[in-house]
Amino acid sequence: MNILPPEAAQEVEKDLAAWCARQIGYSRVWGHCRALGVFDDEKLVAAAIYHNWQPEAGVIEISTAAITPRWLTRKVLHELFAYPFDRLGYQLVVLRISANRGEDRGICRMCRAFGFEEYRIPRLRGRDEDELIFTLTDDAWRASRFEKVR
Repeated sequence: MNILPPEAAQEVEKDLAAWCARQIGYSRVWGHCRALGVFDDEKLVAAAIYHNWQPEAGVIEISTAAITPRWLTRKVLHELFAYPFDRLGYQLVVLRISANRGEDRGICRMCRAFGFEEYRIPRLRGRDEDELIFTLTDDAWRASRFEKVR
């Protein structure tokens, strides 16, 4: 897998954001954002979009999409969180997932394994749809078994 980190993806971040939005069924593309792309040879297989910046609190939201479960290698995982925690110096990453789709995509399992805290908010996505909010602090990330083995 090859990684196009946010610093190098600025010219294509709108394309990566649109691709990610289509993959997760999101009806609009994020405004101000940065993107990380993961490629298998020349084929885009995953994207992570950093958005909803709150620099004064050191908080950023991330949305991800992939067409293969093989995208999340240790190298990609490190790069995914090195951007908000190491390069931006933020202290919290937030990931929001539809409760109806989260388990299908395996993303909930991944978040739990990586040490995210999980919260379920009834109806946050509408009358018939709850939302799962996962949060990961920089301290939890640095203490995780995934980051320690780097």
